[in-house]
Amino acid sequence: MDLLDNTVRPYAWGSTTAIPALLGTEPTGEPQAEMWMGAHPGAPSRTPRGTLADVIATAPEQELGTAAVARFGPRLPFLLKLLAAGAPLSLQVHPDLTQAKQGYDDEERRGIPLDAPHRNYKDANHKPELICALTEFDGLCGFRAPAETADLLDGLGVDSLKPYVDLLRAHPEDAALREVLTAVLSADRDDIARTVTETTTACTRLGGAYAPYADLAHHYPGDPGVIAAMLLNHVRLQPGEALYLGAGIPHAYLNGLGVEIMANSDNVLRCGLTPKHVDVPELLRVVRFEPSDPGVLRPEASPDDEEVYETPIDEFRLSRYVLPPGGAPHDLTRPTPQILLCTAGTVRTGGHELTPGRSVFVPAGEPTEASGTGTLFRATVIA
Repeated sequence: MDLLDNTVRPYAWGSTTAIPALLGTEPTGEPQAEMWMGAHPGAPSRTPRGTLADVIATAPEQELGTAAVARFGPRLPFLLKLLAAGAPLSLQVHPDLTQAKQGYDDEERRGIPLDAPHRNYKDANHKPELICALTEFDGLCGFRAPAETADLLDGLGVDSLKPYVDLLRAHPEDAALREVLTAVLSADRDDIARTVTETTTACTRLGGAYAPYADLAHHYPGDPGVIAAMLLNHVRLQPGEALYLGAGIPHAYLNGLGVEIMANSDNVLRCGLTPKHVDVPELLRVVRFEPSDPGVLRPEASPDDEEVYETPIDEFRLSRYVLPPGGAPHDLTRPTPQILLCTAGTVRTGGHELTPGRSVFVPAGEPTEASGTGTLFRATVIA
């Protein structure tokens, strides 16, 4: 079992205080957006044996287990993060596995460099993800029913929104959503900027359900993504609640601290709220144009007190243990690799004492117990 030394990524949208508060360190004044735990080549965790990526590459079956290597190849198939949003992230969507392979192969054939700003596909993998709130956490997830969005936009009294309102009241719903998103993202930049400005003024005046969109516009003035965001469900998670984000579901995180886990991929197609490249035709190929409930997840308890966040994919499995004072140790031994992350209290495992923000990598099959008082998240795979 290896204690992990993890990199904190200083993306501009990151909170300056949330991760330092969890770690018990002094803020630097700079944004601290994500702490990465895993073997992603962009920022692999460090261990006493070298980077976790190097440790796994040296002996993949020993570290990951035979079943996981057979299923996912000789690499850790997930990336675990602490995510601290102090400002909205870009509105985005992820491809499914087939779309990712097609997009990656196409861009490779066309010779687009991996680091090119207009490159969409950095790898051939999909990127389902799960975010579990540690604090109250705001996000946007999936399309709201078009008729409800039509009422929301109509209530603003902005004349330039009326064509979108009329489209949203048309049928079928999937065609209505596609037409509106296409129209917003393809509109003349000056015209849509004026519409966003008028919409922002109305949202600020009315507040209430409109307040999140006024805040978006404060961070991204004139961005067509502000209008696109109004097509989506606004969700406020309470601590312990989670969202699963599958392929084709548009989403954005707005504010809060959470534990995020995802398949090991960098494939992101952006819809707005960003100065980065927006490939509208490719985005429209990937987005699933169907209204959906955000589907807030709450952990399901098992007989051994493990609380599992159930998802439909196998590249990752996230669960947690809430350890009460004086409780018996829990056997965490599994035939698959694990990362264990403490987010509250003090948890003892494998000779290590984990305080909030500290984590360990547990090779497949290594005998593992956890005891103490606090909250321990467990990331692993299903193989």
